[in-house]
Amino acid sequence: MMSPAALPTTRSTRDLLHQLAAQGHRAPIGTHLILHRHPDSGAIVCEGERLGGVIAETADYFHTPLAVPLMDLTIEKEALLGARGVAPAESPTYHFDEPPGPGTAPEVQGRMRIACDAIRAVAARGDLLPMGMGIGPFSLMTKLVADPISPVFLAGQGTTAAEEPEVAVVERCLELGLEWVLAYASAQAGAGAKALILCEPAANLVYFSPHQLAEGWEIFDRYVMDPLRAIKARLDALGVELVFHDCGELTQGMVERFATLDAAMISFGSSRLLWEDARLVPAHTVLYGNLPTKRFISEQLSVGEVSRMASDLDARMRATGHPFILGSECDVLSVAGSERVILDKVEAFLQATA
Repeated sequence: MMSPAALPTTRSTRDLLHQLAAQGHRAPIGTHLILHRHPDSGAIVCEGERLGGVIAETADYFHTPLAVPLMDLTIEKEALLGARGVAPAESPTYHFDEPPGPGTAPEVQGRMRIACDAIRAVAARGDLLPMGMGIGPFSLMTKLVADPISPVFLAGQGTTAAEEPEVAVVERCLELGLEWVLAYASAQAGAGAKALILCEPAANLVYFSPHQLAEGWEIFDRYVMDPLRAIKARLDALGVELVFHDCGELTQGMVERFATLDAAMISFGSSRLLWEDARLVPAHTVLYGNLPTKRFISEQLSVGEVSRMASDLDARMRATGHPFILGSECDVLSVAGSERVILDKVEAFLQATA
C-alpha cells in the first residue's frame, strides 16, 4: 500500500484515484475509528484545525493519501433548520408538516464552518488529497419530512404538489435541501477540497417502489438524478471531482443511472456485487468498497473471514479489469467496548493477501 508521503504527482484527482487503483490500493472510510482513540473526541469535533489533524492522522494510520472527513450526514439539516430558528438539540427530530417558505440564503456556519476549517488544515499539509463530505438532496429531504415514503409513492403515480399537500412538502424540501447542499459543497471547495464524497443512501428500494420503477423512472430521475446532476455541474465548475456513495439496497437500473454522473469514484454497499456492477459503470469511474464493515462488530464475522472476503473481492475485481480500490461499504464506526475488534478486522482486510 502507498504511504501518504508517496503521494504521486498527477494531472488531476481522477488520475490519482486511477493510479491508486492500478497499484491495488486499499483504504477504509475510517476517520470515526481514529477520532475515538482520542479521549477528548467530543472537543476535537468542535475545533476545525484539530479535526483536520485527526483526518490527516487517519490517512497516515491507514497508509493512504485520501483524507476522508467524518461521514456526518446531519450537518446540512442542522444548518438549514438553524437558519430558521430551530435549535441544534431539536434538529434531529424536527420535521416540516407544510412546505417551508422562503428563508435566509444558505450560510456556512456552525459545524459547516468547522468542517471547512478541517479541510483547510488537511490541505495545508500538501501530501494528502483533501476531500469534502455531504448528504444528497433526496436523503436530506427524508430527514426533513416525517413520512416521505407515501408522498414519494403518490408523486410516482402522477399526483402533483397542487393536488396533495404531502407531495408539496417533499418537493419544497427537495428544493431547499439542494440550495444548502450546493452552498456547503461550494464552501468545502473554497476551503481546498479536491473531491467531494456525496452520500445519497436514501435513494434505494425503501423509498422507491420497484413495481412503480418497473413502469417508468420519471419520479426517480426527477427526485434523485436531476438534483445530483445539478451538484455535479457545480462541482465541475469548481474543479472538484465527485465521489458518489450509496450504501442502500439498489436495483440495476439505479446503478445504471448513478453511472451516468461521470463520478471519479463510486461507492456501493455490500448488497451489491461489484464485479457484476463493473459492467454497468464506465471504466473512467473507479469503483470503491464494499466489504460488509457494518457487520464488523459481530462475533459471527471473524478476522479470518474478513481476510478471505477481501482476497476474494480483490481477485474478482482484478478479473474484471475495472479500476478498483478495496475498502469499506460505508464509514466504519467506533463502538464503545468493541474498538479493538473492529479495528482488527479493518487491518485484516488491508493486509489480506491479494
